[in-house]
Amino acid sequence: MVPTVHVLILAAGASSRMRGVDKLTQPVGGRPLLRHVAEIALETGSPVTVTLPPDAVARRTSLDGLDLETVTVPDAARGMSRSIIRGIRALDAVAGPRDGVMILPADMPAFTTPALSGMIAAFRADPDRILRGGTADGQPGHPAIFPRDLWPALARVTGDAGGRSVLQQEKGRVRVMPLPGPMAVLDLDTPEDWAAWRAR
Repeated sequence: MVPTVHVLILAAGASSRMRGVDKLTQPVGGRPLLRHVAEIALETGSPVTVTLPPDAVARRTSLDGLDLETVTVPDAARGMSRSIIRGIRALDAVAGPRDGVMILPADMPAFTTPALSGMIAAFRADPDRILRGGTADGQPGHPAIFPRDLWPALARVTGDAGGRSVLQQEKGRVRVMPLPGPMAVLDLDTPEDWAAWRAR
């Protein structure tokens, strides 16, 4: 059976460095960033789940009409780990024994469907590996695809480090897959980041 790769988009962060502006509703290609990332993920054909804080009305509205699942993270203030834990719990109920989960940050605007699809195909060919997006010169970045046997470890992560602890513990299984340009490392956390990116 071909493994399914479930895409888990982490969108429960507080945008605390944006000084009152929600980066996930910033326009990219004429649509809010969160919708942009979700549509790219859906175009891979994989099932998509998005984590959201309870009070993010604009983020939730930006996903209207898309064929995806959402998971509310009431304790999102405790860090990215809470999104991962709650997302993994939701996926546990529907995933097969050889499936993978792609953890995809919502605040990185340069991802493309072909790049994500390429990672999904590579994981299906070697579903015991952890696949991690990177740059052409080997700098590791995002997203990362974790095999099913590592989901219990993901469900125990803490703080705001995401899946880094699991990547470190299982570094012998990690393969960095180069993605085009800077997409694997380009995140926009401040108004200045957004201004510089738009100027380019």
